[in-house]
Amino acid sequence: MVRTYRAVSLLGIPFDDNSSFERGPALAPDAVKQVLTSGSLNKGTELGVNLADNPKWFFADNVQFAQDMHFNDAIEQAVAAQLDSGQLVLSLGGDHSVSYPILKAYAKHFPTLNILHIDAHSDLYDSFKGNRFANACPFARVMEDNLCQRLVQIGIRTLNQHQVEQAQKFEVEMVEMRHWPLEQPLTFDGPVYLSLDIDGIDPAFAPGVSHREPGGLTTREVINLIHQIDAPLVGADVVEFNPNRDIDGVTAQVAAKLTKELAGKIIESSLS
Repeated sequence: MVRTYRAVSLLGIPFDDNSSFERGPALAPDAVKQVLTSGSLNKGTELGVNLADNPKWFFADNVQFAQDMHFNDAIEQAVAAQLDSGQLVLSLGGDHSVSYPILKAYAKHFPTLNILHIDAHSDLYDSFKGNRFANACPFARVMEDNLCQRLVQIGIRTLNQHQVEQAQKFEVEMVEMRHWPLEQPLTFDGPVYLSLDIDGIDPAFAPGVSHREPGGLTTREVINLIHQIDAPLVGADVVEFNPNRDIDGVTAQVAAKLTKELAGKIIESSLS
């Protein structure tokens, strides 16, 4: 059955229980939404999509976490409800562990999904500090469960031998920053989901993260990557922004700008 999607919902996921270093990303969804609604940003995107009063764009309620429900189940059910209702999902995390349950829901709607993952870290640990659902592990779980046909990682600049072996095991296409820029533009055969860890951006542009890793992408380079996706962008998450580590609201503004451009790209490429 061919599904029709009529809108994209901005879904906040205020969850950071799986942060491996510092807590704080649970505060990010509301911080980014505050910037988006403050009037400091024009509602037009660079692709020419106007988000002001746009029926294809709306804010959903944040995911609620009950004590008697595993976080994976709560997130997967919330995302599935949006997809089942005809809404694609652009989510604001939260630590990066939220991507696994999001993609569990997405795989049921998009069985030939491609994932573009922008990050300083590969997040391919089999387990981190005894936690298989840590924010260092989501893409190991994604690949084990065959939730995508292809995983492309860009911005990686810290690897150990275990992560290298995991990437080889799962046949991950990895573009380390030492090999940036790309020699050829990325091409995709089928729908794309983008997982954007804010620490993929150099901390000079986005200091509000728990794991500052110098030598990353510029904000402009990330925006260009979003614009240049040559297939339908059917969903995205923006994760690991930590307002507790931000400086003068700079990273909140960056995250809001990227959220706008992602919304515009999803509307432009995937909604009729």
